[in-house]
Amino acid sequence: LFTRAHNRHDMGRVQRRKRMHHGHHPLSRKYKTKRRTKDLDQIYDDLNTPGARDKLEHQEVDPEQVGLGQHYCVHCSRYFTDDKVLMEHFLTKFHKRRVRDLLKEKPFTLADSQLPVDNGKKIGPRTDDDDDDVPVSM
Repeated sequence: LFTRAHNRHDMGRVQRRKRMHHGHHPLSRKYKTKRRTKDLDQIYDDLNTPGARDKLEHQEVDPEQVGLGQHYCVHCSRYFTDDKVLMEHFLTKFHKRRVRDLLKEKPFTLADSQLPVDNGKKIGPRTDDDDDDVPVSM
């Protein structure tokens, strides 16, 4: 019987390192969900609901949150340690991109998802004026 060291194909070569746990999935899933923030449609609701934005910016003192919950960016849904770090965050590319995405387009609603799918002519959302020229389908 030949062992690994006596195999004529491997004699004199450096053996490569075995990678036993490459891409350990439970750990990557754990850290992925740890950094999870709100989705854009949830943030859009926070910004457009009357009083919700003011409530998020002026929260009560919470010892469990970073910075006692006093320094919060509504657009990015993140807490910061102090006001200086929050002001530096407002100048970052991540924050500016998030604000631009929130202002650019309105997120889909349940009514948008229930509109019929048409692969032909692209028509916009219906208004009350368009009732006479659109045929009614059964």
